[in-house]
Amino acid sequence: MCRVLARILDLARIAASGPGAPATLGLLAIVIGLELFSIWIALRFVTWNADFFNALEAYDATVAIEQVGVFFALTALSAGRFLVSDYVRKFIIIRWRTRLTDHALSLWLANKSYWHLREGLAPEGLENPDQRIAEDCRLFVSGLLSEALDLFTRIIGLFSYVTVLWSLSTFALEFSAFGLNISIPHYLVWASFIYVLLSSIFTHVLGWPLKGLLFERERREADFRYSLVQLRDNAAEVAIANGEAAERDRIDDRFSKILVNWRRLIGREFIVGLFTRPYFQTVLRVPIFLSLPAYLAREVTLGGLMQLASAFSRVTTTLSWFIFSYRDLANFVAVSDRLGGLLDRLGDPGRMPDVPSEIDRRRSGADRLEVSDLKLFTPDGRSIVCIDDLSIAAGERVWLRGPSGIGKTTLLRALAGIWPYGQGSISLPDQPMFFASQNPYLFGEGVASALTYPDNDRPVDLDRLTSVLLQVGLQHRSHVLEQDGVAALEGLSEGEKQRLVFARILLAKPKWLILDEPTSALGPDAEAELFGVLRALLPKTTIICVAHHPPAALKPVKTVKLGIAGADTVSA
Repeated sequence: MCRVLARILDLARIAASGPGAPATLGLLAIVIGLELFSIWIALRFVTWNADFFNALEAYDATVAIEQVGVFFALTALSAGRFLVSDYVRKFIIIRWRTRLTDHALSLWLANKSYWHLREGLAPEGLENPDQRIAEDCRLFVSGLLSEALDLFTRIIGLFSYVTVLWSLSTFALEFSAFGLNISIPHYLVWASFIYVLLSSIFTHVLGWPLKGLLFERERREADFRYSLVQLRDNAAEVAIANGEAAERDRIDDRFSKILVNWRRLIGREFIVGLFTRPYFQTVLRVPIFLSLPAYLAREVTLGGLMQLASAFSRVTTTLSWFIFSYRDLANFVAVSDRLGGLLDRLGDPGRMPDVPSEIDRRRSGADRLEVSDLKLFTPDGRSIVCIDDLSIAAGERVWLRGPSGIGKTTLLRALAGIWPYGQGSISLPDQPMFFASQNPYLFGEGVASALTYPDNDRPVDLDRLTSVLLQVGLQHRSHVLEQDGVAALEGLSEGEKQRLVFARILLAKPKWLILDEPTSALGPDAEAELFGVLRALLPKTTIICVAHHPPAALKPVKTVKLGIAGADTVSA
């Protein structure tokens, strides 16, 4: 319990901090004031019950009609208070959600945590971080404000309602048992606490498994949604392979896990409901039954009875917050666990145990790339590429070759600083490196954004974009440069996507260029054409290329053969 509370408080601190925090706290003060005002309205309703029913008992039409007017006035105040409070609450929710989402995104993107926490690369892969950031930040803030304000209001209200009930229940409950005469003064106050305490314990005993089931439900739902997104993103590959049946099996498997969890969840909710549902339906009537002895003994009037019942109901419903909110609280705790676990993992991705992660990667200040005594490992500890000594000067063109699976792409990731498992040193040039893989990353903002990625803030005129498209053989795509959305990228072949990456390179004009099989989807003539463009337009750019065959069009090329025993410079 202490761990859960500490996690909730930590998340609440993050959400309530940052720019604009004082203004948001001012809005929160308004909401708290309105919630306290609701207690005053509730106390006025308690008094109204006595005045109205006493008027009915006395057949006093004038007072009864006057109390009808009071009822509608209190109702109008209550409705107005609720609407204003709800309106301000929503401002607070979006501000706190913005802050919490910003914090989560910053951690996710900082130090490339989104990469290091992938399943298989870290000891514990991070499941569905997109769902946790998108959904759990929203659910946490909404639940925090709702439950915290509700609890605060009920605690304050409880003192007021108990005071009223104490002052009204001036009589004692008297009875005989085992030959003893027993008298319990203010028995309605004690009865309300005992009644709710026993009910709360029983609710918790029945409902404690709900938190785990709700946690699991969100995970299963996220897995199912992700499988649908994968189908959408790989629609062409699935259609060509006639993979509909396999996809259906995969999606059905994910959905079947939702069904299993759902059956367990509704079974547990049914068990809890066997107690809570009757409780909900009787909690407003039990006060009248418990007050009947005083009324039948003529110690209170009908109006007094209804006032007692109203005060008792306020006390019991206030004390019953735990019972009424049990499912919401279980869901809120599950959300807090998921979100808190996400932030903990983002702060410390961790490394695979017993696998070396001691690569010394630094900038040398020289215009040269040097690798020495470098040995890379897979996350399961298997040794792959090993380089005793490699030096690449500015302006050189290097072909890294080696058998499939030797770790060529892993070496490029180590140069980029995103591969942690290995030993040795990498000395980098001062200039930034531009990395291009065989699987271009394109997103739905259109061709212009795809060309300037990742520098989307860099102003580039349409004439320049049109020119680079022409240079890489994509002039037929220039007419959609001003078109936004995924439709502008529809129909691009894999080869055209790789041409688009070459256009990116021409726009960026990097001093150091790292290519990982950038022409795997292109024929020899197209490859020669694109490498020729690079050689002509970027003559001083250092190019390091991984490919299964010699990139002859880049000549002169220095060939480096990679292996698990070292790397040899074969030719220059």
